[in-house]
This record gives sequence, C-alpha cells and structure tokens, in this order.
Amino acid sequence: MKELLFGAAYYDEYMPYDRLDQDISLMKKAGINTVRIAESTWSTCEPQEGCFDFSHVERVMNAMEAAGIHVIIGTPTYAIPTWLVKSHPDVLAETKKGKGLYGPRQIMDITNPAYRYYGERVIRKLMECTAHRKCVIGFQLDNETKHYGTAGKNVQEQFVKYLRKKFSNDLDALNYEFGLDYWSNRINAWEDFPDVRGTINGSLGAEFEKFQRTLVDEFLSWQAGIVNEYRRKDQFITHNFDFEWRGYSFGVQPDVDHYHASKALTVSGVDIYHPSQDQLTGAEIAFGGDMVRSLKQDNYLVLETQAQGYPDWTPYKGQLRLQAYSHIASGSNSVMYWHWHSIHNSFETYWKGLLSHDFQENAAYMEACVIGKEFSESGSRLVNLKKKNDVAVLVSNEALTALKWFGIEATAAGSGNLGYNDIVRWIYDALYQMNVECDFIWPETEDLDRYKLIIVPALYAAPDSLLERLKNYVKSGGCLAATFKTGFVDENVKVHHDIQPHILRDCFGIRYHQFTFPRNVRLSGEIADGTADKEAKTFMELLIPEGAETLAAYDHYNWSGYAAVTRNQYGRGSAFYLGCMTGNGLLKKILREALKSAAVEIPEESFPVILRKGTNDLGNTVRFYLNYSPQDQEVLYRFREGTDLLDHHAVKHHEKFKLSPWGVRIIEEN
Repeated sequence: MKELLFGAAYYDEYMPYDRLDQDISLMKKAGINTVRIAESTWSTCEPQEGCFDFSHVERVMNAMEAAGIHVIIGTPTYAIPTWLVKSHPDVLAETKKGKGLYGPRQIMDITNPAYRYYGERVIRKLMECTAHRKCVIGFQLDNETKHYGTAGKNVQEQFVKYLRKKFSNDLDALNYEFGLDYWSNRINAWEDFPDVRGTINGSLGAEFEKFQRTLVDEFLSWQAGIVNEYRRKDQFITHNFDFEWRGYSFGVQPDVDHYHASKALTVSGVDIYHPSQDQLTGAEIAFGGDMVRSLKQDNYLVLETQAQGYPDWTPYKGQLRLQAYSHIASGSNSVMYWHWHSIHNSFETYWKGLLSHDFQENAAYMEACVIGKEFSESGSRLVNLKKKNDVAVLVSNEALTALKWFGIEATAAGSGNLGYNDIVRWIYDALYQMNVECDFIWPETEDLDRYKLIIVPALYAAPDSLLERLKNYVKSGGCLAATFKTGFVDENVKVHHDIQPHILRDCFGIRYHQFTFPRNVRLSGEIADGTADKEAKTFMELLIPEGAETLAAYDHYNWSGYAAVTRNQYGRGSAFYLGCMTGNGLLKKILREALKSAAVEIPEESFPVILRKGTNDLGNTVRFYLNYSPQDQEVLYRFREGTDLLDHHAVKHHEKFKLSPWGVRIIEEN
C-alpha cells in the first residue's frame, strides 16, 4: 500500500435524513480517506427475490469518488433477507439448540444450496455495480464469518463423507481411534451413523467441530472465487476475522481456523475490540494484530475497531490516538472504526460510532481529526512496517477444542471455567508486558528454525509429527518452552498410553504419572525467591526430573518430592517445562530465563510503557513508545539518533524524554 487507510464503516441507508454531503465534509476534516459500505444490506440491495436496487451503493460511491475517498465493498451475505427465509425456510441453520428463528444476523446454514444460489447472485450483481469503479480499492468477504453451529442433515451427511475419506472407509479404524466401544457408541454400518449433536464422545465431537471449521474455509474460498472473476489486479480481497468473545476480543477463535481460512484472501483483515478507560492496556490490540499479521507474515487491515462503543468504552482524552498508533505498531496498514455514526434503531443502537446520535463534533471526533492529520503527514513512513521477531507462540484450534471437551479444571461436577485461551493469554500478556514482541505459529508452520524461542501453551492435542518437529527444533539448537497439558492426546483426542510427556520426554528431561489441582501449594527454589506470589495455581503435574534441572519445586508436605518448573539441555538446544500455572510475576521470571537461554534481547522498559518496532519502506527502523497509563512516564532512548515523526524533533542517543498520560512517541532512526 502507498498510504495508511483511515476510515469507518458508513451506512447511508441507516440515516434518519439525507446528510451524505455533511458527512463527507466532516470526514475530509478528520482526514478520513476510506469508507466500508454494503456488507450488511442484502435486504436493501434485493428487497424482493430478483429485484435489485443498488442506488444507495452507487450514491455513496459517486459521492466518495468525487471527494477522493476510497471505498471497500463488503459482500452482503452475513444477514439474510426475510423473503429468502419465507421461500426457503431450510436456509436457517439447525444447531445443537435446534432450528433458529429469523431475526439475528448469522443464523443461516452456510452450506445450504438455496442460500448459496441467492448469495452468489447478489454478490455477482454487486460486483457488476462496483468492481469497475475507480474509488473501490478492495472487497471484504462476508463479515466475521463462522460456521454458526450448523449441524443439519446436509452438514452431517458431508461429515460422514469426510470421515469415510479420513479413515479410508474403514469403520473399525474409526471406532478404534475414537474409542466408540465405550457406552455402546460403536458404529457398525455407515448408514447407522447417529446425529453427532448428541455425542458424548470427545474424539467424535472434536472431529465434528474441526470439520465445521473447514466449512468456513470453503465458504470464504467460494466467495473469493466469485470476487476474483470481477476484481482488478490492484483491488484486494480481505475478511474481518474476529476472536473468542468475552465482551471484547480475547483469544483464538474456536469456530474458525484463521490460518486455513486466510488462504482465500490477498490481505488479512481483523476486527479488534477491547476494554477502555482505566482498563485499557493495549494487550488485545497487540494480540489481535500479532495473530492476524502472522497469518501471511505480512501487513494486514484493521477493518473494525471501536471509536466510542458502549458507555464503558467511551475513551479518555488521548486514548483514541494511542489505540490508533498501537494498531500501526503491530503492522496494520489501516485503522477503521465501526462505525462512522451511531444508529437510531435496533440491536446496536448504543454501540456508538465516531459521531454520536446527534451527529455533532465531539471529543472522539476531534481526536480523530488529530490522528487523520498525523497519518497524512507521516503515514508514508509508517505504512507497510515489517517485523522480524525472534519469539513465536504456537496456537492450535485442535487443542482449544479438545480442552473444551476435557476441561483443565474438569471434575465430576463439570469442566470448570478455565479454558485454552486463558493459558494462551497468560503467556502472551506476560510477553507483552515485558515488551517482547512475538509472532504466532500454527501446527502446520514449517520453518520453525527462524525463531530463537518457541512457546507452546497447553498443546493438549497434537499429532506425533508436530511433537517430533518440536523435538528436532530443540535438538538443532532452538529453545522450547511448554506448559502443562502439552502433547497428552493425539490428533484424535486419544490419550497416549506411554509415559508422559509423549515423545518429548527426553527433550524436557522429565516424566510424570500423575496430576492434580493445587490446594495450598507454594513454589520453592531460586527462581521463586523474591516473588510475592509463589502460589501454584489451577493445575499441577507432578514432574519427576530425568536429567532436567529443577527451577521450582512444589512446597507442600505431600507434593514436596516433585518438580514444578524445569530446564533441560537437549542436543544443541534447551527446553523449559512449566508443570503448573503461576502468578504473573513468577511467570515473567521463568520466561526471562527462557529468553536469556535463547539469546533474545529483553528491553529494560516494561508495562505501562510499551515498545514496538518495525522497518519501513525506506529501510529505517521505526520505534513506538506507548504509555498505557494516566501518569507521565520518563523513558531513556537507547538507540541510534532519529526523528520523532509526530513532532518532527531530533532525538539523540541516550536522551531522556517524557511520555504524557496515554501518550505516544514514534521515532524513526536516521
């Protein structure tokens, strides 16, 4: 890209009166150069079957083109019109809860033939209307696509075909690998295959969820194929991936394998929402950005993020600007708000846009004007920032799903609340607070050797081939750090029958036979000394060293003979193992040891001062200093002299400077 994209989703069809010219005037004042349109208006584009009306799309394109504002077109398939459901009721997805009722978005079966037929037709009509337009720079496929739990008859028939292929039509192999003899779940004829929605078998259930994720891959690929027939070479195809939702963007998305689904795109895209005000840390911005950047090891687009949002997200002074530069610091080439204006009816009435319901200039809008001006002045030195990180965190949808079936805190009473993403964020947030930037990798990632340190949180389900590759990575000189619950079951969620940790026993220099929950258990050892919180938390494996050094042991009258955290030399590399969850302070000390062992630089600054860096198109290093606190922070600049891209002042080596509350400084090295 040649410039940073700064913009918002714009819904002319939601407006209570005609104000397109006024909005464009306000956009130009704010430096907004891009809008996203059309992705939620199928029923407006096609009010009755076969009757198309793209006048609102054309009207906005005409106005934006005249104003010199770019347009991203979204395919309108994520919210279906009433006439489609009336004519074809089977387009509504059947899930574990049964068949849905019309009303919400994203309630359709994305495999349904009627939905596909009408969806393709409206996409083609929209492309005919938009693809040739000069203002249109790219296309967004659908919106935060997932499989929506679809599990009706046609989906289950496809699943049986998928299993027949996976197991080479061998039912005995299926029954053996999934342990279906248990509770008489054995399937003796393919035509007897039961409704998977009722299964109590974790292997079968996890495999069905894996299959459901492939439906998203195919769906986005199908849409990309249609768009590719029309788009120009200079127009991109993207999609706005989202994450596990806990009232904000939190962790690995359970219903989509981003790594697989992103192959349909030319540019990865993302929606990132996060706590604000006193809860603003920037961790979700960094996490989402690092994950989506890693999909293609390239720049990406932030297609949605919050401007104001719900009342508890209304930003403090300076936070909107801080958030914008945090996205850019992770490698994004855009900051786009959902949405431009606040709507006056329906479900998201109080999810406020950049403008409030009165359409008047407000504090958030005025801060956007500052961002837009700075982007226009310095954006050419911030666009296309490239990163080369020494640390990677391995994430796995299969491990996530398996740990949903067999929870980390599982007892006879249930699975408990702690999930896979809690462990991922436990690790990631500590790295973030230490200012250690990282990439994400997936089980299919081949070139592990480009990283000095790979961290593996709770890789509960994994094929032997992946564990062997991790073992060889250490043997060849890499540094590996893994947590409890790693490699316990295979890709079919079948528990290994050898001594744990499976395949990696020699690599980690440990074994264990038992695990339990810590009750009044503390950690002892040199690495725990000086740490306020020495408590072992949540889950503990009773590690027996077989050559590994014990960094921390369990301090408990019954468990005192077992190690909790170990380090082992294996081949030319080293391997750390965390047998339990710890407090944040102790985790950082353990990670510091792993980083030192891997010869990874650890910055002296730590949260709330966040450091990020990248290399721009001129080949210069650009360093971001982000203050995630309401207090002034003093920083020592330790690098080559450079220029502050925001105030254009020279910055000398070893110069001290102040970061204002929620403030930003960006220095380009000379």
